[in-house]
Amino acid sequence: MKSISFLTIIFAVLMSGCSLYHINSEEITTNYYPSKQSPRDIVYLENIDQPHELIGIVTVNAERRQRISEILEKMKREAAILGADAITNIRTDSTGQWKSLPAQNLISNGYIRANFSATAVKFK
Repeated sequence: MKSISFLTIIFAVLMSGCSLYHINSEEITTNYYPSKQSPRDIVYLENIDQPHELIGIVTVNAERRQRISEILEKMKREAAILGADAITNIRTDSTGQWKSLPAQNLISNGYIRANFSATAVKFK
């Protein structure tokens, strides 16, 4: 009995430090772009002032308290798979059940998980 409770405590301590990410992307172009070799080839730009094509939407579902630098790295990795040159237009929103709870004006910022979305672009 002691060994089961000890293992349960150890498991709880180990899992409490973990962050779960769900990363998804959606291609919105019919053109094929080869994947980039590294996420370091992808840049984040707030404003794009050169000709470009929107090639996809990258979404990272994570705990709301995650640092934006970690979210950006996950987004860049997924954008590299799509063959993008840059990501832009980062947005955040609460997920599923939090949107449908009553009294949204009281708990609007009380959600635990969030969707971070960005647009993946390819320069022309």
